[in-house]
Amino acid sequence: MAQVQYGGTGRRKTSIARVRIVPGEGKVLVNNRALAEYFGKKTLEMIVKQPLVLTETGGRFDVIAKVTGGGITGQAGAIRLGIARALLKADAGLRPALKKAGFLTRDPRMKERKKYGLKGARRAPQFSKR
Repeated sequence: MAQVQYGGTGRRKTSIARVRIVPGEGKVLVNNRALAEYFGKKTLEMIVKQPLVLTETGGRFDVIAKVTGGGITGQAGAIRLGIARALLKADAGLRPALKKAGFLTRDPRMKERKKYGLKGARRAPQFSKR
């Protein structure tokens, strides 16, 4: 018989995470590696686990995430959004808590594009009188 699983997609800056949660004992795999091995920083591990800690479902589900693009901080934020969306599919009663904590909101901040005639998005070349 097929195992029940719930999926969610998370994005942050240029990172995209495809997250699946399956009933289990609370293991978190990111790109087929353990969470601590992949990120290496406790703060990033904490960011990823925030939805599970808030809803007290850490021991009920295993998390399998595939993440691409961006840096490690953006990837952690993308996984957090993906986990929150997957938890919502698993149990719709968790919505008020996740919404109040801001885990269901996609962070819209992106890098601004470079403009022609400038050195970056806004930085102008050095002014010269002559």
